[in-house]
Amino acid sequence: MGTYTRVGLAGAAVTCGLLLLALSVGHNGDDDPAASTQPKNAAATPPKGPYVALGDSYTSGPRIPAQTGTPAGCDRSDRNYPALVAQKLEIKAADFRDVSCSGATLADLSAPQTTGDGVNPAQLSALSASTRLVTIGIGGNDIGFGSLVESCVKQGALYVATGSGKYTGDDAPCRSRYVSDSGATDEVRQRIEAAGERLADTLQEVERRAPQAQVYVVGYPAILPAKGAGCDDDMTLAPDDATYLDDKERQLNSVLREQAASAGAGYVDTYTPSAGRDACSARETRWVEPLIPANAAAPVHPNERGERGMADAVLRTLKASR
Repeated sequence: MGTYTRVGLAGAAVTCGLLLLALSVGHNGDDDPAASTQPKNAAATPPKGPYVALGDSYTSGPRIPAQTGTPAGCDRSDRNYPALVAQKLEIKAADFRDVSCSGATLADLSAPQTTGDGVNPAQLSALSASTRLVTIGIGGNDIGFGSLVESCVKQGALYVATGSGKYTGDDAPCRSRYVSDSGATDEVRQRIEAAGERLADTLQEVERRAPQAQVYVVGYPAILPAKGAGCDDDMTLAPDDATYLDDKERQLNSVLREQAASAGAGYVDTYTPSAGRDACSARETRWVEPLIPANAAAPVHPNERGERGMADAVLRTLKASR
């Protein structure tokens, strides 16, 4: 995504040009929503670099001050989780490269990405034989999660304006647009499976370019509550649509974890520690901001608290490898 605009309700109307940002959303999946795992190159102590961070806007940290790096259109914060991990591991500035970028898809890892303010080189070009640590947070843009949320918000506004399901009996008006009546076909699930196949290829290329690196795929934090409650105001979502979106995020995370394991990479679970700290939770505790952020962050993206929590999850996973 790379563009995020406020979404407001005026009666039944929604102005949704929303989070078409680098929504690197993805969380654990169908059954076990967590389970951090270790890469095959895990060492007795965390590496001191060189460290390369790859990813989308959930990695880069749009609108979290201070924004830094080039191109400016990548929206990187000096308080995003890669920066905090590098700081905690005492990695020298010369040995740390954050090439994450808002709007990035898996294709943007291997090709230049044009942003609203500059071109980001292919992210994989930052890797080399000397690289010792790699984190990858990506996948949400590949499944169109931003446009999916936008669509569900619009449906949610109509849902509220027409009696909140009182007359239709449908508490998931958005879900029905993506899932067949029989439930046999789920368009978003198909996108997730395709993204998993692309990630498998990407991880092979990461290993080829950085064969000595510890590689970790970083999952997405909880964006919405699992039960869908409390999202009618901040997110204008029908309750069962909020549940559906959370389910898709968990499925994405599950696929990210499975592909990491297949490639011998580690997986960092950020969903479990962020449960109850989603965009529909209290301002003082949430990791992810709602459509109209109250803390410095892009809509439906991690705030500084969230990036700090994600950094802690990465560091815990690194520590567990000792």
